[in-house]
Amino acid sequence: MRARDLGIVIGLGTPGPLNAITDVPGLRVGHTTLIEGDGRLEVGRGPVRTGVTVVVPRERDRWREPVYAGCHRLSGNGELTGLEWVRESGLLTTPIAITNTHSVGVVRDALVAASVESAHPGSVWWSLPVVGETWDGRLNDINGFHVRAGHLHAALEAATSGPVTEGNVGGGTGMICHEFKGGIGTASRVIEERLGGFTLGVLVQANHGRRAWLRVDGVPVGREIGTDDVPSPFGTGQDPQALSESADPWGLPPGSGSIIVVVATDAPLLPHQCERVAQRAGLGIARAGGTGGHTSGELFIAFATGNRLPMPTVDQLKPPLVHDVRVVGDAVIDALFGATIEATEEAIVNALVAAESMTGADGITAHRLPHDRLRAAMTRYGRAPA
Repeated sequence: MRARDLGIVIGLGTPGPLNAITDVPGLRVGHTTLIEGDGRLEVGRGPVRTGVTVVVPRERDRWREPVYAGCHRLSGNGELTGLEWVRESGLLTTPIAITNTHSVGVVRDALVAASVESAHPGSVWWSLPVVGETWDGRLNDINGFHVRAGHLHAALEAATSGPVTEGNVGGGTGMICHEFKGGIGTASRVIEERLGGFTLGVLVQANHGRRAWLRVDGVPVGREIGTDDVPSPFGTGQDPQALSESADPWGLPPGSGSIIVVVATDAPLLPHQCERVAQRAGLGIARAGGTGGHTSGELFIAFATGNRLPMPTVDQLKPPLVHDVRVVGDAVIDALFGATIEATEEAIVNALVAAESMTGADGITAHRLPHDRLRAAMTRYGRAPA
C-alpha cells in the first residue's frame, strides 16, 4: 500500500511508471530482512528486527562503472561512510548500503569484499564504500550484531530494477518515523519533456520525527492522530508493563532517530550539481515535518547516471586521458530541485503508509499509520483523497 493507492497525491509533479527510484534506468534495489524472536531483550539473541538495503547505480554487467555524485549534511548525528572520497573526487564508485547504526562496519567490509571478489585476478583493488545507518535499537537487539556479511551479499544478489518493497524491509525493518512505524520508502518524478524529460528518484530510510510535527501534503496529520489515540513507541500510550521492562539506558526522547536519503537521476549532472540536488532533500523532509534535531542525523547523497564514465581497468596506471561529458543547464537544474523535494516528501509518506505495526524488544510496539484515519484527516482539511 502506498500514498497514491489511498488517493493521496503529493505535490504537482509527474511520477515515473513505478513511482520509485528504480524508474532511473539501470538502477537496482535489493533488501535482506531479518525478523526473529519475541519478548524480553536478550543481547545477542534478540528479538531481531533489522536488515540491509542496497542501491546499485548501474546495470549488473557494469556495476563497477562510477557515477558523478555529491552529498549534503543537514544534521550530522549519524554516519554515511565514504563521503570524503565523494567530496574529493566527485565520484560514487560502489553500491550504497543502508543498515542499522551498529552494523555499518560489517556491511562496509562486506561491500569491500564484494568489490575485491569481482575484480580482475591479479589486480590490486581498493574501495571506499558508502554505507549509511539509522538506529533501530527501540525494536531491535542492536547490540547483538545480527547483520552479517552474507546478508549484504544476499541483498546485492536480490537487487532488481522493478518495484521496490517498502516499509518493514531491509535496513528499514526496525525503524520508527514520526512515532509511527517507518522504514524504507521511495518515489520518483519525471520532469517536462521540454526540459529533457529526465527521471529523478528518491529512496529513504525513515527513522526520524515527532508525531505532532508530521504533515502530509501540508495537512497536520500528526496532530490529528495523537499519541493518546495511537500510542507512541517512545512511551506515550504504551503498555506500562512493557515499558517498565524495557532496558533503554539512553532515555531517548520522542522523535530521536535519523533519515538517510538517496537521490538518483539519469540527467547528466556534474558533481557540484549533484551536491546542490542533495541539499534539496532537506526541504522534502521539512515539508513532511522533519526538523533535523540534535539527536537526528539527516545525511543525503545524490548521484547522476547521465554520463558514461570509464570503468576501472586491469592496468589502473593507464586510464583514459580524456573523456567527454554532458551537463544540464540552469533551467533543468531548477526542475530537478523541485523533483527532489516532492519525491523526498512522498517517499517518507510511502514509508509510513507501507509499514505495518511491529512489536519488538521488550514488547514495545511501533504502530502503523492508520489508513482510515489518514484519509479522514486529509478530508477534514479539504484534501479529500481522489
